[in-house]
Amino acid sequence: MKSHTRLWIAVSALALALLTACGSPAAPAASNPAASAGELHTASTALGTIVVDGAGMTVYFFDHDTPQEKASTCSGPCASLWPAVSTSSAAPTITGVTGTVGTITGVDGTAQVTLNGLPLYTYAADKSPGDTSGQGYGGIWWVVGADGAKVTAAPASTSAPAQGGSGY
Repeated sequence: MKSHTRLWIAVSALALALLTACGSPAAPAASNPAASAGELHTASTALGTIVVDGAGMTVYFFDHDTPQEKASTCSGPCASLWPAVSTSSAAPTITGVTGTVGTITGVDGTAQVTLNGLPLYTYAADKSPGDTSGQGYGGIWWVVGADGAKVTAAPASTSAPAQGGSGY
């Protein structure tokens, strides 16, 4: 009987060790390899040529952010709806994008990509590459043009989310 108890304890300890290893800090970085690469490039949409991340998802500016600040103003529920464009690279790759690319420390502690000193975000409701459903959301979220400026054109479709409240 005692040998069964020892075996059970040993198996439990091994299982606990494996579970602990799976929850290591390195796991989140591997969960979205395209976003973690920090790549930016352009794509053609109904709003014109815009900036997208490595996975082809539309990139946005937030009007509450200030150029050259060291932190994003989008945190808590905002950060859940508007995930930061993050990078594991000290020098994020850009193709076809005009402007100065850099990084700040994001709200989750990872490096967040900036363009012309403004933090970049994607929108959780954009489900496919090229979706721009966050355009003009709350009057404070804007697609980023290839020239590094916010696009203020009206949303291309009428399927934009309800706007109001705090904009997130």
